[in-house]
Amino acid sequence: MSDRLFGLPVVRTIGASVSERRLDRLPVLVIDHPRARAAVTLQGAQLIAWQPAGAEPVLWLSEQARFEPGRAVRGGVPICWPWFGPVAEPSHGFARLLPWELTESGEDGSGVTLTLTLRESERSRTYWPHAFTARVTIRLGLECAIDLEAHGDHESTAALHSYFRVGDIDTVTVAGLGKTYLDDLLGTEGRQEGDLAFTTPLDRVYPQADDVSLINDPGRGRTIEVRHRGQSDVVLWNPGEPGCTDLAAGGHHGFACVETARIRRPLVSTPGHPARLGLTVRVGQRAAGGPPPGPASQVDPDR
Repeated sequence: MSDRLFGLPVVRTIGASVSERRLDRLPVLVIDHPRARAAVTLQGAQLIAWQPAGAEPVLWLSEQARFEPGRAVRGGVPICWPWFGPVAEPSHGFARLLPWELTESGEDGSGVTLTLTLRESERSRTYWPHAFTARVTIRLGLECAIDLEAHGDHESTAALHSYFRVGDIDTVTVAGLGKTYLDDLLGTEGRQEGDLAFTTPLDRVYPQADDVSLINDPGRGRTIEVRHRGQSDVVLWNPGEPGCTDLAAGGHHGFACVETARIRRPLVSTPGHPARLGLTVRVGQRAAGGPPPGPASQVDPDR
């Protein structure tokens, strides 16, 4: 997919390192900077690729992802807002299904910063009655940061639903999750003893997680550090086999979802005081089995 993204014809040039192109039926912003290569769909303000210089791609994107208006894209970092999960239609909110506007673009020697904006519209009011402005700022370089701001007078739930590319989910572990979890597949509560090893399918909410999650991926000889901001929960998800829509047979082996979320404690936006949720990702190399570097039932088919 990376080769395909960066080989797409340029529709318009936005900056020295940023251009708009078209991926099937969706416009996509392609970033080609000395510090990183990346891509963001205007639908959903969704980061679908990020590869820092000197490293392998960090995000996973399904080989069967469909790039069509109004259809969720399987992979990258979908913005789930103004609700998380199947509590209303569409599942995981409408923000990932509507077109956003690129309102700012800048770059310097360290990377590229994009700001995308979604405003209340006739279409959004068919889903949600509130006036709002949502902004997503994405900073792309050797690190990747995503920040969601929700302006208005309302409450919402949200998640930055990150799909991280791994060598094999069966060998991946995650540290920093706290002691308790809610298991959405079993409808039970449990205690986490040590690091999590994926036994798929998995769908858990960790309400006492640390501010940093460390994904240990011996298959690719690296760790992925996910630093959460403004979260009340961290969600871990992998659908297992037979998986879900837009996922090839066996495709679940290639990714781990570690999501920065506000579920247990909703985001509260008031006039002049937007609600915020964010994450920063960086990658560290390690030898297999070595210590990580220091800080630097039914699966929902529409996740």
